[in-house]
Amino acid sequence: MTWLGTEWKMQGESADLEWRDGDIPISTRFDDPYFSLESGLDETRHVFLAGNDLPARFRDGFRIAELGFGTGLNFLTTLLAWQQSGCEGNFSFTSFEAFPMFADEMQRALSAFPELDALASELVQHWATGARQITIGAATLNVIEGDARQCLRRWQDKAEAWYLDGFSPAKNPELWQEDLMAEVARHTAPEGTAATYTAAGFVRRGLETAGFDVTRTPGYGRKRHMTRCTLRAE
Repeated sequence: MTWLGTEWKMQGESADLEWRDGDIPISTRFDDPYFSLESGLDETRHVFLAGNDLPARFRDGFRIAELGFGTGLNFLTTLLAWQQSGCEGNFSFTSFEAFPMFADEMQRALSAFPELDALASELVQHWATGARQITIGAATLNVIEGDARQCLRRWQDKAEAWYLDGFSPAKNPELWQEDLMAEVARHTAPEGTAATYTAAGFVRRGLETAGFDVTRTPGYGRKRHMTRCTLRAE
């Protein structure tokens, strides 16, 4: 990947990082890694793609939404899966991020995944200009900066699949509260799904109260369980 050398100043707060084992970013604000220390790419495929029955559900116009954009790993993994699936048409990916990374940090983190190199390079180049509405191949990405508890309620769309990828509920409980899960449900299309790496009891109860049928399934790596859910029919 290439780095542009300059970058527009972002609005609001940016991520506070330290690095472990070379290129694994750790949030110092939440004392939590941005992706699995074992394999972030495999974790994304297991939790967010398989957890939402993707790529089997891909179709033209498919809408995905996410809490926590982070490094962009989930977006890029999804775009690669779309390309490899042979699905025709386009999809949208909307992500809510309160503490965005700088482009050089994103580039360093994504360098851990050579399989994504070409797509990551394109994302980083756009990101460095300050763009947050980005088209790469079949994907239209819209990253909404700010606190999801305020931003999501103003969002005017719905998603067929949600990636719930905030930092650990024990360290970042604000992104897992019942009222935010209710907003997730309100912004989910009929029979839409959501998936997350956590199986914390209060998260599962919040999703159930919001209107999802919730299932605890095997997690990735050292995590025994994760959560999958489907919006109940009204």
